[in-house]
Amino acid sequence: MFVSHRARIEIIGLRTLPEVRRGDDLARLVIAACEQEGVKLQRGDVIVLAQKIVSKAEGRMLNLRTVAPSPLAQTWARELGADPRFIEVVLRESRRVVRMSERVLLAETRHGFVCANAGVDHSNVPKSGWVSCLPLDPDASAQRLVRAIRTRRKIGIAAIICDTFGRPWRMGLTNAAIGTAGLRVLDDWRGRRDAHGRVLRATVLAVADELAAAGGLAMGKNAQVPAVIIRGYRFRAGKDSAQKLIRPAAEDLFR
Repeated sequence: MFVSHRARIEIIGLRTLPEVRRGDDLARLVIAACEQEGVKLQRGDVIVLAQKIVSKAEGRMLNLRTVAPSPLAQTWARELGADPRFIEVVLRESRRVVRMSERVLLAETRHGFVCANAGVDHSNVPKSGWVSCLPLDPDASAQRLVRAIRTRRKIGIAAIICDTFGRPWRMGLTNAAIGTAGLRVLDDWRGRRDAHGRVLRATVLAVADELAAAGGLAMGKNAQVPAVIIRGYRFRAGKDSAQKLIRPAAEDLFR
């Protein structure tokens, strides 16, 4: 729990969601977990879902035994010491490969996210030889959750689908928003004044990423907490897409 001068912000991890399978209704599972854990969803809550359970529910899991690697995938797999079938999936999920490091391919996904292995991942996948891929449309995934909660509980919430990204110039990984619904993902302070009266010229806060990162504190990597409720943050309602968080190519110093 974090206390600021503006509000009391709670981060509530839901621990009783079952292993998610293809076709599962995530809104139903979240509501059931809330009821089991004595958490009543409230107007203004932000639900943060780990990408992995969304991918599982939407059938974005892939058995590597069904993958035939291309010659390019085989070549790069030898350089990386990786499974060529895994590299083939990464290439299929990529718009372009930005860089090859000693361990991973840094790739731009079809969504426009630049991340390790285009978001293809072995971790937290219960079946051996399977990998998860990012949802095809994470914004639509978040929108479906918001609509379902509104229909079943008659309250307005926001939702964020998050995944773990590295960052230029910084060590370590943090959760970032790859899909959003119900809130403005950026808070533009340009033209406003700071606490000392100075006009801000360049400050645009990545609200959705900050909320995703806050949710990540409760999720952990092995805690089996794939859904988090953030309560008390006064977000601005809106219909923004997580695509607004992607820096335009003309402004991107790393392209």
